[in-house]
Amino acid sequence: MTAPAPVQDIDRPHDLVGIGVGPFNLSLAALAHGVPGGLSTAFYEQRRAFHWHPGLLIEGTTLQVPFLADLVTLADPASPWSFLNYLRHRERLFPFYFAERFHIQRTEYDAYCRWVSESLPGMHFGHQVDAVRWNPEREVFEVDFTQLDVHGQAEALGRAFARNLVLGVGTEPYVPEPLRPLADAPAVPVIHSADYLDHRDRFLAADHITVVGSGQSGAEIFLDLLRNRPAGHERITWLARTETFAPMEYSKLGLEHFTPDYTRYFHALAEPVRDELVPRQWQLHKGIDAETIAAIHDELYRRTQHGGWPDATLTPGVNVRTAGRVATTKVELHLEHAQQGVRSRLTTDAVILATGYRERPLSRMLSGLDPYMRLDSSERPRVDADFRLVLDSSVTGAVYVQNAEKHTHGVGAPDLGLAAWRSAAILNSLTGKEPYPLPTRTAFTTFGLTNQQETRPTPKAPSGLIPLEG
Repeated sequence: MTAPAPVQDIDRPHDLVGIGVGPFNLSLAALAHGVPGGLSTAFYEQRRAFHWHPGLLIEGTTLQVPFLADLVTLADPASPWSFLNYLRHRERLFPFYFAERFHIQRTEYDAYCRWVSESLPGMHFGHQVDAVRWNPEREVFEVDFTQLDVHGQAEALGRAFARNLVLGVGTEPYVPEPLRPLADAPAVPVIHSADYLDHRDRFLAADHITVVGSGQSGAEIFLDLLRNRPAGHERITWLARTETFAPMEYSKLGLEHFTPDYTRYFHALAEPVRDELVPRQWQLHKGIDAETIAAIHDELYRRTQHGGWPDATLTPGVNVRTAGRVATTKVELHLEHAQQGVRSRLTTDAVILATGYRERPLSRMLSGLDPYMRLDSSERPRVDADFRLVLDSSVTGAVYVQNAEKHTHGVGAPDLGLAAWRSAAILNSLTGKEPYPLPTRTAFTTFGLTNQQETRPTPKAPSGLIPLEG
């Protein structure tokens, strides 16, 4: 390891240090760049460059939110970091205009975010944050990091100081317990959908392929495999635990669950009510969009035109109980059908787990803040209406979270459509002013009997930050 990286002057700590650079913290960094009077910020990310779900950038797949749900537009349409300004810089504005696309391709969104990440100051890629502590004497957070070389190896150590932090470490692939030993074995053909494109060619060459998972990723992978397997010899099985391959709730009033109004309403509910509500709302974000369902049916139907049925099995209501290896190259799945109460076995040559993602536990990084953190009855961090962790009153700085607050703010936490609004709300709270005035009403639905507009939080700066002038 080389000499330690320069340590920031503790007498001049950053106003805000971000940990993780995904779309949400990138949104915050972009909007922070436009705060009048300026903010001193730094954002640290372990990866060498910005990449958004690279294993799922399947050709032709699109975002499930309109292009207006970029990093900044719904908070600041005049921002230089908008998707439309990205197109302008790439001299693609007129082609986009004539394309008439409301939902852009994922590869384009990935390229747009990378353009922002490469243009903004204060972005530190190849930096792994190791620990966070509160220094009560200096009233600053200490952020220890390791600078990594191009091979991901430790190159230097460093430390940053901040009056406030924001955590945007994202989610991690979830693998069901029965399949973890197989997924962890490098020679076994069991992968999570997050790694699909890295293994696509090898899996297409397999004799029989099984996809597990009923959400959008599972549907897109099944469709991609189906389109690239010979007619009559598809040999694909698609299994889902849900009772049906259900469409995502995409009605206009249904989408109002992804508004600030609903977020505020949900946060004000009692903890037991919130916990009971979230699992029931799975179809708001875990279903399949209608266009993908239609494309799958169209492809299956096309393969019946010359007689016979495609060799593809689509079975919902199935749970994978256990799994194991057969010989050296095959996998045996032990299945149970919930409604029939029937168990069976399936032997396959490759398994793709479209089983979703889970929030990364904050405890891995925030153990140094354990004495200050306040938890709920389920031992989860408490998060206030301004997206701040509830800490002991002796901590004068704030720790904000992004996409780690579904239990307190509802199904909109991971939704790209709320990214700019949440970033603006955080900056309003952090500065104690309103550099980004936010709408008082965003939905036609009134979710409760109390006046939601009256319960909108008033920005209040953390006590460790001096409000900006002007």
